[in-house]
Amino acid sequence: MSEAAREKVLSQHLSRKAYLYIRQSTMRQTQSHQESTRRQYGLQDRAKALGWSREDIIIVDEDQGQSAASTGREGFQRLVAEVGLGHAGIVMSLEASRLARNSSDWHRLLEICAVTATLILDEDGLYDPAHFNDRLLLGLKGTMSEVELHMLRSRLMGGRMNKARRGELRIRLPVGFIYDSQGKVRVDPDKRVQESIRMLFRTYVRVGGVFRTVKEINTQEMEFPRRIHEGPSKGELFWGPLTISQARYILHNPRYAGAYVYRRRRHRRRGLDGRVVVEWLPREDWHTLIKDAHEGYISWEEYEENQKRFRANAVRSQPWASPPREGPALLQGLAVCGVCGLKMDVRYHRRNGRLEPDYTCRGEGYKFGNPVCQGISGGSLDDEVGRLLVKAMSPVALEVALAVQQELQDRVEEADVLRRKKVESARYEAELARRRFLRVDPDNRLVADVLEAEWNARLREHAEAVEEYERLREKDRKILSDETRAKVISLATDFPRLWRNPQTSHRERKRMVRLLVEDVVLIKGKKLRMHVRFKGGATKTIELPKPQAAWETWTTDAGVVAEIDRLLDHHTYGEIAAKLNGQGFVSGQGRKFDGRRVNVIRRSYGLKSRYERLREAGLMTSKELAERLGISSSGVRARRRRGSLKAYRVYDSRQCLYEDCTKTSLVEDNVTERTKEVQYE
Repeated sequence: MSEAAREKVLSQHLSRKAYLYIRQSTMRQTQSHQESTRRQYGLQDRAKALGWSREDIIIVDEDQGQSAASTGREGFQRLVAEVGLGHAGIVMSLEASRLARNSSDWHRLLEICAVTATLILDEDGLYDPAHFNDRLLLGLKGTMSEVELHMLRSRLMGGRMNKARRGELRIRLPVGFIYDSQGKVRVDPDKRVQESIRMLFRTYVRVGGVFRTVKEINTQEMEFPRRIHEGPSKGELFWGPLTISQARYILHNPRYAGAYVYRRRRHRRRGLDGRVVVEWLPREDWHTLIKDAHEGYISWEEYEENQKRFRANAVRSQPWASPPREGPALLQGLAVCGVCGLKMDVRYHRRNGRLEPDYTCRGEGYKFGNPVCQGISGGSLDDEVGRLLVKAMSPVALEVALAVQQELQDRVEEADVLRRKKVESARYEAELARRRFLRVDPDNRLVADVLEAEWNARLREHAEAVEEYERLREKDRKILSDETRAKVISLATDFPRLWRNPQTSHRERKRMVRLLVEDVVLIKGKKLRMHVRFKGGATKTIELPKPQAAWETWTTDAGVVAEIDRLLDHHTYGEIAAKLNGQGFVSGQGRKFDGRRVNVIRRSYGLKSRYERLREAGLMTSKELAERLGISSSGVRARRRRGSLKAYRVYDSRQCLYEDCTKTSLVEDNVTERTKEVQYE
């Protein structure tokens, strides 16, 4: 150590601890590069030569096996904290790259060391960050360390990318593929694995959704393979129930279409904690895509169709493009606005106790607060589409039934093939265990007992597989029984009954519609126009009356209103309701009449009330008649009860209007024409 370096060490430095930071990037380096480790620990002698005792030297080596570019190094964080608290007199490391590989961490450490008067020691010399020249040199060393890491990474990644561009970079294969002895990608030779994956693709095409695909495969109690990539069982196949994430990964992976792909996703660090986030890239951002690079399970065209189906089923991003759901809206996902060309949303409401759909187009201006483009009640639309399909399907109903029957047969055969392969696999394992047992020396009981137990275990597994196979096979026989075949044929001969059968779910009806109809364009004007476009290009235009609004459907019949107007001349509201109910009339909402409902209809249509009609006929209230006769109101009511005054009930209560007894002849003429006397009990 030079004399100039020793002069930088002061008593204030020696009064504090000396921290030695030791790190290597990977655990493999710590095991195979022992010389580097010894060189780093050897810096303790440099600290002793500068005046620190062995007890005052603290070794920070908990970051072994971590890269200096990572932000989650606990040892480095502890070192920075000790320096910031003024506990460190000197920080030692073999070189700047051991402490940090990025400028932010390195210059932060230099800043803290300058403030707390902490020295820095590496293999080349001793530095005081508070001095300009030393800090300049340390800054250059940190920058060079960062540049060195960048160059190393660029060289490694450049070669890797160039190899991937040619499709020669060997990467982990999904289940169903293996590398052969020449490093070429081949389909897994295990027939059971092949059939399982092919059945997954066929089922998805048939049912049209990932969830239903997984549900159907697991309902048939079939196992699905997955390969173990870590641990002592690395490379082995594990069989278990199919999961949604596994099915989605397989259906999205272009390797199953025979394509070589690289960099479909990107890893990024986000946040101050350095959390790694995985982002799936769009196809145009993939680094490499080589079609027909190796044998696949499906063609590239089939892969594209599957991706199109995925996008159509993306409920969150496109609510209108969802797969068939449970609601009764027959045109869900098929209705197109004829005004702006956008897909129409579905809303539901209850009308007369029935759940009915409304097809609504919000339009481009909806996000700016503009009104919706158009909204159409969908009850009549769905009924008309149903009648159109029944008419179109009747000639080919028998062919459809036969196709359904054949599909049932194919599905059962696919499941049976996979189950037989499982039995064959269990039989092979039992036979292999038997051969192992027979080859062992009988006198070597320690080995013979273990192999015999393994043989017995494999025999039990084979017996269980055979028993399960027979059980499921018997279950399949019931599916393909003569009774089931007869039901399928009978349904074909009466397709309208099948369509209108309450047992047929809304989802199944929607699936039938989507097999035949591409989309339906709706235009609402004086009439409702519906353009139906079938699969294959054929079109059909239908005009329907404009659907009535809810208040229009509740409108009372004009004949009932006229009858109420006629009866108001002679009857109270309650009496009118009784007569209407007796004649079988109902309100616009289909309910029976009562006095309150009759009065509501009278006000709604502007009819004169019973009171107004009686007053126009010259009848008087009890107060008015009492003033004319010079008696009290109670006296008027007493005369009415004795029968000396004529009274007419106004409402269903006790309120009455009276004839003017001083003009009996005139009043009697008017009342005889327009009213009926009410005998009050």
